[in-house]
Formats: sequence, C-alpha cells, structure tokens
Amino acid sequence: MTPTISAGDTAWLLVATALVFLMVPGLALFYGGLVRASAALNKFMMCFAAVAAVSVVWVLVGYSLAFAPGGPLIGGLEWVGFRGVGITSAGPYAATVPHIAFATFQALFAGIAAALISGAMIERVRFHVYLIFAVLWTMFVYVPIAHWVWGEGGWLRDLGALDFAGGTVVHISAGTAALVAALMLGRRRGLGVTPLLPHNVPFTLVGAGLLWVGWFGFNAGSALSAGPVAALALTTTHVAAASALLAWITLDLVRTGQATAVGAATGAVVGLVAITPAAGYVTPMAAIAIGAIGAGASYAAMQLRVRTKIDDALDVFACHGVAGIVGALLTGVFATKAVNPAGADGLLAGNPGLLGVQALAVLASIAFTAALTALILFRISAFGSLRVPAWDELAGVDHSEHGEHAYHGDDGAGIAAGGIGLSGGVLVPMVAERAAEKNAA
Repeated sequence: MTPTISAGDTAWLLVATALVFLMVPGLALFYGGLVRASAALNKFMMCFAAVAAVSVVWVLVGYSLAFAPGGPLIGGLEWVGFRGVGITSAGPYAATVPHIAFATFQALFAGIAAALISGAMIERVRFHVYLIFAVLWTMFVYVPIAHWVWGEGGWLRDLGALDFAGGTVVHISAGTAALVAALMLGRRRGLGVTPLLPHNVPFTLVGAGLLWVGWFGFNAGSALSAGPVAALALTTTHVAAASALLAWITLDLVRTGQATAVGAATGAVVGLVAITPAAGYVTPMAAIAIGAIGAGASYAAMQLRVRTKIDDALDVFACHGVAGIVGALLTGVFATKAVNPAGADGLLAGNPGLLGVQALAVLASIAFTAALTALILFRISAFGSLRVPAWDELAGVDHSEHGEHAYHGDDGAGIAAGGIGLSGGVLVPMVAERAAEKNAA
C-alpha cells in the first residue's frame, strides 16, 4: 500500500527544521559570547558558513551516502543531487512526510555538527582552512557514522544501537573531532600569560536559551511525526536541560561558593546534549537523572582539562563529547519499550545487552572520528599553515580573516578589546616574531 503523507506530520517536521536552524544563531551567540571581542565576528561566521557549506555538500552527495540504500559502512549514490528526493514519502525513514522534508531536516544536523567543532579551533585557525575542514570532515566522518547509526543497512543500526537524535552521530563525533583539532592546532598565544576571558556573557545566556528552544526541534522533530513520541521527546529534552542546569550551578556553589551565569548556560547545553540519544526512549524521571549525571561528568572533564596543556578553547569535548558519551551509555541503561515500543529495553528493563551495543557504538565512533579527523587536518596542513600568523592572532582574527570588527571604536589593533594586554611577556616576543616573518618574506 502506498504510504499516505500526513499534513500534521509534515507541518511538524517543517517547524522542527526551522527550530533546528534557530540553533545556528543560538550557537553563534553561545560561542561568540565566550570568546574575546576580537574574535566575535569570526565565531559567528564559522557557524553560519559551516552550515551553508555543509548544506550544499549534503544536497550534492552527502545525503545519498548517508541514507541511500548501500552497504553496512556507507550508502549508495541513488540520491546524488537530491535526485529522486521529492514530495513523495520518505519511505523507511518517515513514511508520512515528504522525502525532501526529511532530507533537509537531516542537512541541518550535519551543519550543526561541523559548527560545533569550531569552538575548539577558535581564535587561531584560518577561516578558509576551517571551511575546507568542515566540508571534508562532513564527507569522510559525519556521513559514514550517520549511515552506520541511522541508514538502512548501517552496521550499528542492524546491531540495535539506539540514537534518537544524534548523541553518537552529532555530539560524540563533533566532540572527539574538537579534541583532536585542539591537539593538532596547539594552544592560543597568550594562554596562561594573560586572561582570555569571555567578552559578552549575556550573549552566551541568550545563545543557550535559543539552543534550548531549537533543541525541541532537534529532538522532538526526530520523532518525524506529530504524535506521542514527539511529545515524550520534547518533555525529556526540557527536564534534562533543567536538571543539568541545576546540577551545574550546585557544583559551582559547592566548589567556589558562586553560581556563575556561564556555568548555568553551559549546564543547560550539557543536559540537552546528554538527553539527545535517549530523548524518545526514556521516561521523564530517567531524563532528570541523565541530565544530572551528564552535568557531573562534563563538569569533572572540564576541571581535568584545565590541568592539561590541551587548549579546547570552548570545551567542546567536555560539553559535547563527554555528555554525548554519557547520554549514549545511559540510553542503554534507561531505555524502555513501555514509552516507545519502536525502541528497545535497556539494562533496568532487563536487557543488559543494549548497554553493550551502546558502548560499542561509542567506541567505534570515537576511534573512527579521531583517526579520520587527524588525517584530514594533516592533509590540509600540507598545503599551508592551519593557523593565522602570530601577530594576527594577537591583534584579532576578526580583522585578519574578515577585515571587520564586531564593535565600533575598535582602533584596528584589537589587542586591548580582545583581552590581551600590552605586557612585554606577550607583546614584545610577538613583535619580534612579526618582524622576523616580514624579513623572511
């Protein structure tokens, strides 16, 4: 029987797609507030340009390789250029919505994943290098993992791995890639010498709020119908974020005696990440636990990271990688068919095997992402430096990469506005290095 397109399901998916796009300015504000003023525009540009570039690649070939019928590791070429992706049913993926609506919804997931990685590379990577990386990473890392987990015939899907809205596909892969990128790029100049402080904390709070709203589309939209599972996913998404926010500020109060605004915003986002793989498979009470546990794990990871020399500038791995891992594993603990018969029972429902499958999916995604991300960056570096020149980094990447400044009154140097002072410990060696670069040229 030919599937019938549902106007209600289609309307919900269109709204959910728009909500997911709202996460783009949300992420730009969230990240943009956390960087120095001299990198704010660069941060916004990274988010918007990544989604634009990935969306075009998705139409050309990415969607087909991720979702078209193929083998266990990669899809086929049946839907290259969105050929055959039209207004008829999306078939095995979403029978009651147009295929093109499902494909476009998935395009934004891919774009968001690439944009997340920029948080680890900010203030030192060349803009064009980042865009090239975003495209290559999407094609060679994101697309295969999406097929493994979600595509018809994908090996992790066939094993029974659960990932409702992208905990493994989006967050673990992006978080792992961010950690690798931070290691390969090296530390920002001035880190540990002068404070590199957030320039606009209200931006970060507003961004977190927009992400919270957009995540309803991200998670509840992944039900692909306007029905009970979408309602469940919306509820679990909200309460997990709320739980994680409260857990984070509690940890802040215990550790420092102060509940910071940046901490509250970070906690909410961590809760959203943690619930993503489980949103349509667990109860609201389980979601509260997942949010709190995810917050605790990410908080600990962040405290550990600052004791190392790794400069994951905006703690993408701690927030997205760690919370994604926790969420994927806890899906194997709390999932129950009592709330979604299309899912599976987890450890607490008498099926410990699901936890093993979830752990395998986590390990496979981390290993594959780490290896391919390192290879992509290594190959790009063969054609030129990944980083902006030393002086441009200190003066601010907004000016060197875009020829603009976020705020009027910037004298062009961007040093004071960017939070790096005129101390000889940073500036004098950089002046000498700049002079050496000019002489070499």
